[in-house]
Amino acid sequence: MPQYGLLINYQYCTGCQSCEVACKEEHDFPVGKWGIRVFDDGPWQKDDSDDAGRCFNWNKIPVPTDLCDLCAERLGKHREPVCVHHCLANCMKFGTISELADELAKSPKQVLWAPTEG
Repeated sequence: MPQYGLLINYQYCTGCQSCEVACKEEHDFPVGKWGIRVFDDGPWQKDDSDDAGRCFNWNKIPVPTDLCDLCAERLGKHREPVCVHHCLANCMKFGTISELADELAKSPKQVLWAPTEG
């Protein structure tokens, strides 16, 4: 049986947190618990002399937690995980690890995540 996961292209994540909200609503997680969180990397100034100090790096990175089961109940109904469904930037993909690994090789600023088994 193939293992499934999420491919998150954080280069295009806007930080809207719709994945967080949809996940909390779908699973009825209490305050302080998340199935996915959007973290900030930045802002920090890039060391680029051509931009005379005007260039900054600021990434929004969605990170699934140990509570994520890839929406197993939804998958059983042939539906994608709720975070993927509600991603406004369309920067999240669901699929088998082998399919997603092929996509991962095509672009920088991506992470491939798979839940722990057991």
